[in-house]
Amino acid sequence: MFGFKLGQNRMNPSSYSRREFCRAATLAAASVPFLSPFRAPAVEPDKKLGFALVGLGSLSTHQIAPALQQTQYCKLAGIVTGTPAKAERWKQEYAIPDKNIYNYDNMDRMADNPDIDVVYVVTPNALHADSTIKAAKAGKHVLCEKPMEVSVDKCEQMIAACKQAGRQLAVGYRLHFEPNNLECVRIAHSKMWGDLKMIEASFGFHIGDPTQWRLKKELSGGGCLMDVGIYALQATRYLSGEEPVSVSAVSTITDPVKFKDVEESIAWQLKFPSGVIAKCGSTYAFSGMDAFTAYAEQGSWGLDPAYGYGGIHGRRSDGAVIALANIDQFAAEMDNFARCIMTNQPTRVPGEEGLRDIKIMMAIYEAARTGQEIKLA
Repeated sequence: MFGFKLGQNRMNPSSYSRREFCRAATLAAASVPFLSPFRAPAVEPDKKLGFALVGLGSLSTHQIAPALQQTQYCKLAGIVTGTPAKAERWKQEYAIPDKNIYNYDNMDRMADNPDIDVVYVVTPNALHADSTIKAAKAGKHVLCEKPMEVSVDKCEQMIAACKQAGRQLAVGYRLHFEPNNLECVRIAHSKMWGDLKMIEASFGFHIGDPTQWRLKKELSGGGCLMDVGIYALQATRYLSGEEPVSVSAVSTITDPVKFKDVEESIAWQLKFPSGVIAKCGSTYAFSGMDAFTAYAEQGSWGLDPAYGYGGIHGRRSDGAVIALANIDQFAAEMDNFARCIMTNQPTRVPGEEGLRDIKIMMAIYEAARTGQEIKLA
């Protein structure tokens, strides 16, 4: 069901030139509403917006903070943490002044701090709304990690808070800025091989530590679907350019002790208005599930691996390699959000995009629970 087969032609070893990358990114962006033009709007050349990271776990430590050092329009200006030892470590490593170090209870004081323009929320899923609403009330723009939250209601609260404050809310969908994913969208929407007919998409890994927050529903909102299955869901939406109209699903648990709160594995099928069918899966049971394939009338294409921080590549059924330049996806998403703020342009990954995924994932869970096909509004 989740195989990655793109025909028997021998692969062309040549990769894309910079010109081909720019063309692919621009065409892909133009073809999908939520992948807006890849061109950077004109901004003051030396201006940088101050970002404060909320939550200093592994993602902030190993991906986002280093990426901020590579950005053109952003800088690490502050942190929010409930752990004093982490605060001291980050203060020393990144020369963060004491006045820009906060805990979760005093985030409201950011309202008086002009050093901070954007708050990047990187806490466990079920804490996203709390930090987002506090940041918005303090007059800050918000970039929130995916999934946006654990319920439709909380997502709507986040959107309302940012709108009321007159601030932008973006969701950390880094693959909307990744060149190889953009190229696959371009192929789909240009109808290079005719109409798209079917998509297979899957993402999973073997989860280790049974005590981590991802296995606690009160913090994660769910298991593998909320964590990494959302990438496969996103792939079906940006490849098809449509919103699904119905979903069916099945979930399994083979280790009831480890997975007493959340699903271990889940598979789901989506139907789209044009007739496209998407077959998807996600798991915490094993590694190696990291790909998507799109099938059209006269050809197919896809990525394997598809969703990681680097090394993304794939191929087409005509033998051509999809191997555009790998970039720092976090730096790209943050720079794009900064440019949107500085030029008063809407982000291509707004809160409404995150809300749509949460609505679909809640329907997937309902379909798996009931064994029924669920219609989507």
